[in-house]
Amino acid sequence: MTDSDIDRLTGNFADEKDGAALYRALAEAEGDPATRRVFERLAEVEESHAKFWAAKIEALGARLPQVRPGFRTRALAYLARRFGPRFVLPTIQAAERKDSAKYDSQPDAVAAGLAETEKMHATELAALREGPPPRPSRKGPLTGAQIAKLEGRRHNLGGNALRAAVLGANDGLVSNMSLVMGVAGAAMDEQAILLTGIAGLIAGACSMALGEWQSVTSSRELYEREIAKEAEELAASPDEERKELSLIYQSKGMPEAEAEALAARLMQDQKSALDTLAREELGIDPDELGGSPWTAAGTSFVLFASGAILPVLPFFFLSQAAAVIASLMLGSAGLFAIGVGTSLFTGRGWLFSGARQLLVGLAAAGITYGVGAAVGAVV
Repeated sequence: MTDSDIDRLTGNFADEKDGAALYRALAEAEGDPATRRVFERLAEVEESHAKFWAAKIEALGARLPQVRPGFRTRALAYLARRFGPRFVLPTIQAAERKDSAKYDSQPDAVAAGLAETEKMHATELAALREGPPPRPSRKGPLTGAQIAKLEGRRHNLGGNALRAAVLGANDGLVSNMSLVMGVAGAAMDEQAILLTGIAGLIAGACSMALGEWQSVTSSRELYEREIAKEAEELAASPDEERKELSLIYQSKGMPEAEAEALAARLMQDQKSALDTLAREELGIDPDELGGSPWTAAGTSFVLFASGAILPVLPFFFLSQAAAVIASLMLGSAGLFAIGVGTSLFTGRGWLFSGARQLLVGLAAAGITYGVGAAVGAVV
């Protein structure tokens, strides 16, 4: 065994211990007993993998490293405790999907079955995001939501809230910091820079909010029109729709007799039938219709403004060069923090992500400062 082999084993051990700590934290934050058991089982699997690598390391006479949860695990655990495990579940699922092939090139892991187990984690987490599938009831027609879960077609229209929050703040910070630096480069006084920064914040936040409101409203109107058309077809040709439902279930492996019975039970309740057809044929959740346009607009406004305010704050308290320097420093701190935030869902190291975001943001600010200085000199 070479030093690189030892590094591989210790790296695998550390990753599994980190994963176990994360799933334990999710289990502690989870209120639903069934879901908590799933997180606990995933933690146990990761711990068993860690023991596998620990045994190999000790067999070689190497020292077992002392491992503590990394920054990403600690941050996700905090967010899970603060906002609930489902807030971070899409991020963790994406990371598991990305890492699912990490053992494919390691013969000892493949032989022990670790590679296949890791691939199952992303699938299990995807199922958790939708909730456990219901069992068919014999006491009446299933609801549309139950059928959608049974089919695995329920869509997560909310998206990754963590990703949206980080990127929304990033848009506000980068755009307004560049605006402030551009005006500062033109040698304008601090009052003019302050007014420009506030105007940029309000204009940008309103623009983002209006765009989100228009987007969600348009989607809702489109979904409502499509559902209305489906309702007309259901009222005009119920037998055809029943046959269609039956064929859908048969195509998913359900025996013909059960598919016919399930479709017939659904057709007894027009609302449930329409709900199911909307989800299955159109991919639309009638309960959400893409979410609330006002919530989307308000969230977008706040996220953009939270980033855009940082480079403006120093101009409330400082003057001239001191305000510009403080603005640049505060904006840089925000850029680095946002970069660290992106590492939670990209899987890259927090230091690399923070430094990269800082450099990109400073480059944008530097360009606008130079353009402002050039234009200011000409004007």
